[in-house]
Formats: sequence, C-alpha cells, structure tokens
Amino acid sequence: MIMVAITWIIVLILSTGLPVKQSLMDSMQPHRILVDSDVDTDDAITINANGWSDGGHAINHLYDILFMMDQDHIPVGVGGEGGILPNGTILPNVGGFLPIIDQGMSTAGGCRYRQAIPVGVRGHRDVNSNFGLRKSFLPQGGRKYTPLEQPTAQQVMLNAISAGPTTVFLLGAHTNFAIFLMNNPHLKKNVEHIYVMGGGIATNCLNGINSTSEQCSSIGNLYPKDSNPYAEFNIFSDPYAAYQVLHSGIPVTLIPLDATRTIPVSKDFLVEYEKRQNTYEAQYCFQSLKMLCDTWINDRFHEEYSMWDSFMVGVSLSIMRNSQSYNGENEFSEMEYMNITVVTSNEPYGVSDGSNPLIDGLAVPKFNVTKNGAHAGHAQMGMLDPFCFKIGKGKCQDGNVKEVAGPEAVRVLVATKAKPSHYSGSLLQNEFYESFLDVLNSPKQTGRFNISTQFPYYKEVVYKPDFEKKIMGKPVVYDMDMSSGDFLALLYLLKLPVELINLKGILVSPTGWATSATVDVVYDLLHMMGRDDIPVGLGDVFAVGQVHPTFPDIGECKYVKAIPQGSGGLMDSDTLYGLARDLPRSPRRYTAENTVKSGAPRDTDHPELRQPSALDVWKSIVESLDPGSKITILTNGPLTNLAKIIHSANSVSVIQEVYIVGGNIDYDINKGNVFTVPSNEHAEFNMFLDPLAAKTVFESKLNITLIPLQLQKRVGSFSAILNKLWTKNGTPESVFSGRLLSRQWQLQLRHSSYHHVDTFLGEVLGVVILGGHSHLNLTYNFKPLKIVADGDISNVGQIVIDEEQGKLVKVMESLNVAAYYDHFAVVLRDQNQSAVIGSFHEQEKIWNTPPNQNIY
Repeated sequence: MIMVAITWIIVLILSTGLPVKQSLMDSMQPHRILVDSDVDTDDAITINANGWSDGGHAINHLYDILFMMDQDHIPVGVGGEGGILPNGTILPNVGGFLPIIDQGMSTAGGCRYRQAIPVGVRGHRDVNSNFGLRKSFLPQGGRKYTPLEQPTAQQVMLNAISAGPTTVFLLGAHTNFAIFLMNNPHLKKNVEHIYVMGGGIATNCLNGINSTSEQCSSIGNLYPKDSNPYAEFNIFSDPYAAYQVLHSGIPVTLIPLDATRTIPVSKDFLVEYEKRQNTYEAQYCFQSLKMLCDTWINDRFHEEYSMWDSFMVGVSLSIMRNSQSYNGENEFSEMEYMNITVVTSNEPYGVSDGSNPLIDGLAVPKFNVTKNGAHAGHAQMGMLDPFCFKIGKGKCQDGNVKEVAGPEAVRVLVATKAKPSHYSGSLLQNEFYESFLDVLNSPKQTGRFNISTQFPYYKEVVYKPDFEKKIMGKPVVYDMDMSSGDFLALLYLLKLPVELINLKGILVSPTGWATSATVDVVYDLLHMMGRDDIPVGLGDVFAVGQVHPTFPDIGECKYVKAIPQGSGGLMDSDTLYGLARDLPRSPRRYTAENTVKSGAPRDTDHPELRQPSALDVWKSIVESLDPGSKITILTNGPLTNLAKIIHSANSVSVIQEVYIVGGNIDYDINKGNVFTVPSNEHAEFNMFLDPLAAKTVFESKLNITLIPLQLQKRVGSFSAILNKLWTKNGTPESVFSGRLLSRQWQLQLRHSSYHHVDTFLGEVLGVVILGGHSHLNLTYNFKPLKIVADGDISNVGQIVIDEEQGKLVKVMESLNVAAYYDHFAVVLRDQNQSAVIGSFHEQEKIWNTPPNQNIY
C-alpha cells in the first residue's frame, strides 16, 4: 500500500516539481528536498527499511523508477552496518532496520512494532513487488544495489543536509532521520522544516465531542485494534524516533489520519483516472491503484484507502510555495496549530518489566532518559502483548500523537481536512484530486519508457524444453529458502541429465534467508536455463505457531529475527548479493492477481496468472505422477513446507524419501551456526528457523537422509571451489556461479558482516548427493534423532540423540571432498542442458536487434 503512494510521490515531484497548478509552479523557488520513506525527492532520497518494504527490493525498485523518469543523478541511500552501543553511543551508519530502542550492534533483531505490518499479501510481498507490476512495467537501467558500495541512508542524509538549507519529508518510520539528528545536532540549523505524514490526533474524541463515533473507537489505523487503537503505522513503527524528531526544535508540519481520512479514493476518482493515462508514470500508478483496489480485503476500499503520502506531499509543496504564509496556507488542506507530543511508552513509568531496553537492567538509562519519565514505561512488545489488552479497548498508546499542555507540548502545524474542488459540480470533489491527475499526466519531464518500449524489439519468450523422446528420471521436488547456496544448488539440479533427475517443481519457503518477493529471482534463473515449464510455489510466510490467531496476515518473528536484515542477510539474499539483476528477465513473475476460488475477496483482471502456493504445486505434481511413481524431496531451508505437506491428505504415501540439508549433531565436537543467538550454541539455522515444523517432519514416517552441518562445513572453501570453476571453457551458469562465489569470498575478506557466508557453500552438498556420483565415497550411519522444538530460544532447533523416542535417520558421515569440488565444477561447465539465454545483457542485445539479424 505504501509503495503505491511512494511511487506516486516520486513521479509527481520529478515530473513537474509540484503537484499544484502550472501557474503556481512557475512561481515556485527552488528548494532542497530530502525524502525519507519506506522506499522513497529531488535532491536526495533515503529508504527507511523499518517499514512496509525491505531494503534490497526497495532500492532496486526506486532505481527503476528514477531511470524511467531520467533522474539517475539523484543519490539514494539505504541501510548501513553501524550500531548503537549499550551505553547509547551511536556509531556511524546505523542502518535503521530496527527501532532505535531495539538497535544494538547487529541488523538482526525483533519486530515489536513492525509485526503490525502484514508480511505476505497486502504487506511486504506486495509492496516489495508492487503487486507484481514492478517487473512487468518498469524499465531496467544500470543502477543497482551492490554490497558495500551502496551509499547508506546516513551517508546520503549527511551529504544532503551538510550542503545547505534542506526541507525534509518523512513518509515512513522516523528511524533514519532521528538517528541523524541524535548523531549530528550541529546540523539541525540546516534543516529548515520537517513535513510528516503520520499520526492520528482526533481532537474531538479527546475533548469528549462525538466520542462514541467510529473514528473515536479507533484513532489509529493498526489492525487488529485490540491492543493499540491509537497509533498510526508510521509513528508506531518507531515511537521513540518520532518523539526525537517532533521535539528536535525544528519546525514541523503534520499531515495526520484526521486529514487523509477526508480524501479517500472515491469511485468517481478511479473512473476518471482510468480515462487519463497519458504518461508512463500515470499508467504505472493507475495499474498499481487498480490492483490495490481489486485485492482489497473487504468491500470498503473507497471508504478506507486514502492518498496518505501523496496528499502529504501536495500539501507540503503547496505550503512551501506560499512560504510567506505563517498559517500554512495552501491549495489542498485546511490547517490548524496544535500542541502535541508522541507517546513512547505506557504508565506506570520507572517500572522495569523487561519490555523497555532504555531502562531494563541499566543503572543509567540509555540516551539519558529520565528514569521515571515518559520514555521509561512499558514499551509495547507486539500485537499480542498481554499488557496491552483490557476489556472493551486496547490500552497501549505507543505511537499515539496526542494534544497535550505543559513542557511536553510542541506547537505543530496540522492538516485537518481536505479542501473541496474549485470546479463547481466536479466529480472529483477535492482540489487535490484535480491537481494530482493534471500533474501525473503533464508532458513536462515525463517518463521516457516502460520495459516494453525501452527496447525496439522487446518480446517476452517462454522457454519450454521438449523431453518427449527422453525417458525421465527420478521425480524430484526441490524445497528452498532462496539463500545464495540454494540458487547454486538449483543450477546444479538443472544441469543433471533429465534421464537421471526429473525436477518436477520448486517450493519456496519465505521463512528463511530471503523475503517472499525474491521468488522472482527463481523465475529468472529458470528462464536463463530454459526451464519456464517448472512450476514454483510460494509457502507460508510464517513459521509454525507464529501466525496471529485472529488476523493471519501478521505474526511473530521469534525465529526469523535471527537473520540479519542488512549486509550478509536479507538485503543481500533478496538481491543475490547484487547479481540478481544480471539474470535475464523471465516472463513469469510474482503477481497479486488472484481468484475467489483460491480464497481472494474477488477475481482480479487476470486470475489465470495467480501465483500458486507451495501446496498448490505439490498437489499438481502428485496428480501428474505415473501410477506407482513416488517423489523424492530435497529441502535446503526451514521445513515449513514439508510439515504442511505431511498434514495434507495422502501425501506421505507418495514420498519415496527426503534429503534434508541441515541440523547439527555430535555437540561435543560441533558447534551450531545460529551466530546471532549466542546463547544457542548447538542449533543449525534450517532447524532453528521453524523448529515445530522440523519436529513434525522428524516424527513422521518419512525416510529421511540428513546432511548435517558438520559435513556442510567440510565443503565450505571458496578458494577450492573457485579454482575448479574458473577455467576457459565455461558455461553461462558456471560463470554466474563463479561471480557469485567470488563476490561472497571478497565480501567475507572485507567486512565482518559477511563472516558467515561460507555456510551457504555447504547447501550445495545435498543436491550433489542426490545426483548419486559414485566417486564421492559417501558413508552413512543411522541415528535416533529428536528435535527440540519447545522452550527457550537458547535450545530450540537443536537435534538430540534419543535412543528411546528418537526417529531412526540416515545421517551422512563422510565424503571425498576433492572429488566433490571436481564433480560440482564439471557438471556446471558441461555444455549439455546449458543456459538458453545467459544474462540480461544478452537479452538487451536481442531486444535491440531486428529479428532477422544475428546479435553476435
């Protein structure tokens, strides 16, 4: 949802400079603008990775929009590996992945506030992919995320604000900018004004007027509302950061829910918008809005969806044009001064209950907060925090923007209500609507092209091999969590002769090392290898037991919080360490298209394009089996998908065997690899990330072969595998694999955030064993194993040997390591079943060349 609004903002400002009438724009004096948002204009942009989008997806999405708008010169910052010491010292380049109160020395951490944002449908996945429209519409330029070379959010802020007077737009959580102010108080003088989208004040409710109205029952917009009915998403994502910004002494203008609720996207507006799509940016934004409408969770889209951030930018820029007006006169909204503050914790203050890192266990509170002050109460621990529940209405107020008197009050200019259209009888009703469509369709500084017009001979081609004359081999389903090692394993699988291994489908688990929108990289790699015939299913976005009991779109992050969000973690996995955009673009991609038959509220325009679930793909494969055939499953991530398959009807009977890459045994010799949870010395990530699912699998009747961590570590040498891969007679897939491995090795040598990346090399081991190469000299033993799935985080995910209750599992114990490296390299360099299109660069050549000419 926020991504759609941010897209509007970018094209609005870049296309003409202001979402106001042309006659007004001509008189506007140049302003330096810094925008910080969930992915967010003109002078610099920083991405807030603590909101609706994830850093890796957001940065490349933004680069594509800027490329379309011919604005590649604008600096963009995201992330950073800096931390905050226990004493409150803020180090350079804090990435802003976590709320300030939870930020330590790592980008791994909990989701006390962010868990209010849906993770899959209508949340991170749809925002990261813009409902699938990002890859289907936007062009692709040369800018992309590159590890350790991407400017950080703090670097871009520092450069922009140091250069001179700057106006700041805050369209998401305030984490990045609050950290900047706390670390650079001497530069406050360069910030002329802060414009904020967020908060809900509802003055009439607090004054007792209309206190029984629907609005007063829920001042904020979190859902469910049973723990905190006061907060709005942007402020709730980091209440302490919002407080720091509001109380910085810099003039602030706030556009809260009170104002945006007066400008919902009406049916008349949507109808008129559909008629007026004269620019690429207008088309992209309309398609986004249409998909949002079609996938809305209920039938109240036109009452509930507001133009939050777009309206904020329109109001702000109009005020800037009328800067001589002390009362914030503008074309789009009525304004009023109010005395407000932001609630950061809940009474009673000064009681250390384990919820508030600013005071818990500290003789001196962090950041010198007052021990019995407003920041020293209970900090909401999530959407199911027992402290926040009471009969009738939630009592937590973290993130509440409210009117106050006394020393806590800050005088702020507040938008209260959208102004009506000046055109008598206009169906658009609001003045902002009129201007919005005018600006978005203006021919000035318009977008240059979309992906289909970027190239003169653009054509989407589907590659499906002809195997009719081949006798297909063992049916295999590959279950991956999209770590870098999983993609190397997938390339190896696709290289094995189909007479040996028949890859029937891929199941993707988003409960591991990458977010679910990264499924597009799977599609692109399959396209490169000419295997657009292989179905890909997306699994559940939450580990077993982590889903919210009444609203399954949100949930806890008890296990996945152990994965870093920045370098060496999600940001690198989501971009395949910056190399994903070098792959050719597949005609297949994630899309939010859906159908009522599959549980959607309504059919979208193209329900046939719906992204299948992991269970959909599994059932389809089972139905396609020849009589008597059984499936071999290889899992390279958490066992979330496999546990769900076990619980589905008649599934176990069609599974021949399961190869599981993961787990750690023999504790006396071998340590685990969950390095972000030091108290858990013996767990391995794949078991740790969904221990209840692992428990289900290990208690099933399946025949399991385990490739444990200690064996994976034996094949974790970058130098050894690269020495075998780097030869003259390579293939596109061996070259790509070499580039990925070489980049990870160099990153490991350069920065401590990459100390663990050799772990991913071991994930290829399972697929090599599955291929059955005789010279590997494999040995196995059977051991009775049991998963620790309950209890403290320091124990879950561990595997114990239990002679009485353990399941007898075939455990791999040794192999010929040198033969393994040789074999892996030989298979990838084999010219058979090689890539049909080697890269995006090759694809560009094809799309720029007439069909009757050779591209070489």
